[in-house]
Amino acid sequence: MFNKLKYIITGSVILLSGILFIFAVVDPGDLDKAYHRLFARHYKILTPELPDKLEFAGEMVPLDLYYVREGLEREIMANMFMQSSTIMMFKRANRWFPLIESILKKNNVPDDFKYLALAESNLVNTVSPAGAEGFWQFVKPTGQKYGLEITEEVDERYNVEKATTAACRYFLDANERFRSWTIAAASFNRGLEGVNKALDNQKVTNFYDLYFNDETARYVFRILAIKQIFLHPTAYGFYLREQDMYQPVPSYTIEIDTAIKDLPAFALKMKMNYRILKEMNPWLRRYSLPNKNRKTYLISLPKDGSLKYQNLVKNIPESETFFHDTLKINLVN
Repeated sequence: MFNKLKYIITGSVILLSGILFIFAVVDPGDLDKAYHRLFARHYKILTPELPDKLEFAGEMVPLDLYYVREGLEREIMANMFMQSSTIMMFKRANRWFPLIESILKKNNVPDDFKYLALAESNLVNTVSPAGAEGFWQFVKPTGQKYGLEITEEVDERYNVEKATTAACRYFLDANERFRSWTIAAASFNRGLEGVNKALDNQKVTNFYDLYFNDETARYVFRILAIKQIFLHPTAYGFYLREQDMYQPVPSYTIEIDTAIKDLPAFALKMKMNYRILKEMNPWLRRYSLPNKNRKTYLISLPKDGSLKYQNLVKNIPESETFFHDTLKINLVN
């Protein structure tokens, strides 16, 4: 037993001495080169594949034109390499697209316009430097023109259902005017008059024949790129499972046609807190709802237990494929 232990100790000493000797004689520059070789071996950035065909709202994208291909490729790469933002796009879309899709369908607006909402805000209630707000990024005059109430206490740009309905009215007006859904989408960025002036000045009728500033030109290609990545995520490196997606929060509505002087107190009365009330109704902009005109408002409230994460995901089966793709999940390789 003693001899065996002696051999083990002796062997360990020899091995340690050999390692120390190697580090003593190896040039630190060689270690640095080995490190960078390791980086080069494992870090790869590849050019994405472009589709052979692509359409928006039934209108074909002329991918045979080099500048159209390059415009699309630029936006696909931008979304590919902003991974965290694009992952959040998938997650939020799973929660909000069912509602948005149903409103688009009800108003006879092509389903592809849901990707415009992603291009506008990534489904975040954000405020742009120009004062555009909500998922659809309406500025105040345009929002009011299309039926949204926008006051200090109520801002329906933050009401997804009403803002989506207002967006549909805009798209229908724009399509009737330009006879093109693609140009209608572009006008949501440039404005009706801005697009009309460009069409007249350049004497063309097709969006892809128009010369626009970089913002508007990129805007339509951003929508197209988002659609392509959303429909074919694994082709662009996004391997998400169904259970990774944010789920719609089950809710119900109550009608209010009187003033609410204290919304935090109202929330407590409804067995929740003000934060939850705001999460469900971001269009309520202050601590009170004066409602001087006795208008009827629908306030959304969560169903019992719907705020618990485990309740939201309990009925989602474990995925065998990745989100929107038929590629089987292989957890081994």
